[in-house]
Amino acid sequence: MQVLILLALCALSCQAQHQHHNQHHQQQQQQQQHHPNVNNIPRDEKHDHRHEDARETSTWIPILKYNKEQSEDGSYKTEYETGNNIVHEETGFLKDFDTNPNGVLVQHGQYSYQSPEGTLVNVQYTADENGFRATGDHIPTPPAIPEEIQKGLDQIYAGIKLQQERLEQRAKSDPAFAKKLEERRVANQNGQYIGLLENQ
Repeated sequence: MQVLILLALCALSCQAQHQHHNQHHQQQQQQQQHHPNVNNIPRDEKHDHRHEDARETSTWIPILKYNKEQSEDGSYKTEYETGNNIVHEETGFLKDFDTNPNGVLVQHGQYSYQSPEGTLVNVQYTADENGFRATGDHIPTPPAIPEEIQKGLDQIYAGIKLQQERLEQRAKSDPAFAKKLEERRVANQNGQYIGLLENQ
């Protein structure tokens, strides 16, 4: 009988402890709902983006027109127009050139687009053995070269031309010198410098 009473008392004690534990747990949950953390700073409820598409998007610009004509002689004509008002036309052909056995590609073209301010910008260009040259109302015009400087540049150019004529004349009568002159031409074409030949 005493054993039964002892067991009943233990059972009641365990039940009381269990109820006390449940009440304490419920109080903690309520505190967390009212006070999200110890410093009373609301928790940042972050959305789980792992399953969302993480790619960046950009505006799709349609190609409204595209034409290209290619000839067997290397000449071509191309033009295109885009949905954001870019228009481009270009022609090209191969031109015979003394220092380049494969010729030089000459390109003429023009393009236009709308600036962020809404202005229509037109550009015309040429690319050939003299480099790339563009014209347009938006491109600043360089100031005129002063007359004295232009005279000096003309004298320098005339001196270079005279020196070249002298070298060519000497090469006609001196095969060894003609070979050196040709080596110098090739070196210059490749961006190398091998010195003056006048006194050799």
